[in-house]
Amino acid sequence: MSSESADEPGWDVSPEDEIAPVVEATGRQIRLWREAAGMRVVEFGRAIGYGEDLVRKVERGARIPRADFLDRADDVLSAGGRLRAFKEDMEKARYPKKVRELKMLEERAVELLLYSNHNIHGLLQTPEYARALLGTWRPAYSLDELERMVAARVARKSVFNRSPAPEFSFVQEEVTLRRPVGGTMVLRRQLEHMLEVAQLPYVEFQVMPTSRANHPGTGGRIQVLKFGDGTAVGRTDDEFAGRPVSDPRHIRFLELRYGIIRAQALTPRESMAFIEQALGET
Repeated sequence: MSSESADEPGWDVSPEDEIAPVVEATGRQIRLWREAAGMRVVEFGRAIGYGEDLVRKVERGARIPRADFLDRADDVLSAGGRLRAFKEDMEKARYPKKVRELKMLEERAVELLLYSNHNIHGLLQTPEYARALLGTWRPAYSLDELERMVAARVARKSVFNRSPAPEFSFVQEEVTLRRPVGGTMVLRRQLEHMLEVAQLPYVEFQVMPTSRANHPGTGGRIQVLKFGDGTAVGRTDDEFAGRPVSDPRHIRFLELRYGIIRAQALTPRESMAFIEQALGET
């Protein structure tokens, strides 16, 4: 049995989650293939390197199987790729519903306008920074929930690898680049990562100095995602109850705010120099 079998074949799924029927269908298929092969649960678990209890959870749809589980099951049961075919759905199911919905929007977007005033934006975070930041939330996540949230945040970064890539505009408040979330080394790696991302040809990164006292971002984060069909969705912390909006009038309101913020921030070249200086001081 593999060393990861006791705790890491996947994550639990809530029956209320919209993805639950897909997870249940996947588990049912695994059970049918196992029974057709004439294998008992304990034999099957031993063959693929996972515990009997966890195999039962996967088969009844209470646990989301990871890609490795499906690969081994497909090989052992000679399923000819039919169980491997569930990997994409199970990858999506691993993440909380809110993150899945956000990731789908980001994957559709052709332009993203993202202003952050309290923490570094999730699309820019390293796994270490994300883990440290999420670890400060209260009530605290369990270790399993924390790793699930970190994995979900990292998965969203696949939007940078799209072809053609969307256009990104990030504006970060100075304080977000100086707060040592996770400690000095985590912050250093975070700043280095942001320098790397800022050099991508489709990314414009700007810093809003704390000395800029009069700009319309003091109410909180602003996000606007624009899509290829001309529609958009946006949100801000201090309007619309913090909920996403798509009404063109509301989008224009957010774009107006963002445009002023962008104009008052440091230029991309000045912002790169600012990060390099902050890195040298860390």
